[in-house]
Amino acid sequence: MAYGDFARAQEDDGEPHGLYIEQPRVFYGGVVIGANFAQVDGDYFAGYHKIGLNVGGIVYAQVAKHVALSLEILYSQKGSKSTLPEPSSTLPDTYITKYGINLNYAEIPVMINYFDKRKSHFGVGVSYSRLVGSSENLQVDSSNVIKNVDFNNRYPFRPNAFDVLAGFELHLWKGLFLNVRFQYSIAPIRTDIPPNYARADQYNNLWVVRLMYLLK
Repeated sequence: MAYGDFARAQEDDGEPHGLYIEQPRVFYGGVVIGANFAQVDGDYFAGYHKIGLNVGGIVYAQVAKHVALSLEILYSQKGSKSTLPEPSSTLPDTYITKYGINLNYAEIPVMINYFDKRKSHFGVGVSYSRLVGSSENLQVDSSNVIKNVDFNNRYPFRPNAFDVLAGFELHLWKGLFLNVRFQYSIAPIRTDIPPNYARADQYNNLWVVRLMYLLK
């Protein structure tokens, strides 16, 4: 599939179908490894400063000459991270000096992809994620008194998350591809917000940069 629009492309337009495809197939699998650059919309900190793993496997199924469906099973780390102190908008003489949200998901993205003649492709889709672990730590400076707070148990994140996503796979060499993807929550990941330390319902917002290798 991704190595040259499958063997069907060779039959239709005379183009070679790639080095690794000797027999036409419907299904093609591979592995992905890369990083999420994430933030949580709804906290006090903007910027994609939280870096986490994005690793797993992928399967493609060809449905037309240039079109294939894909399904992934991933371990994906999302969240938020502060880089500079931020004054509280509701508490006088109080600064948020450190803040971090760590969200670990088992994620299943499903996408529809269009392939060009150079084997690169782009796709759009949705994903379902199940929260397998989380932590949230806050450090505040109130009138020069430092206090650490853990909100994780008092204001839990929702166990299920749903995202929309769009991405591009650039063919580099043989079965190797570079993937860049944008992803955003369809529904809030939390609505029960810690008072004085967050602004609104919260959403995952992230860019993903990965390498993918499709197996022979």
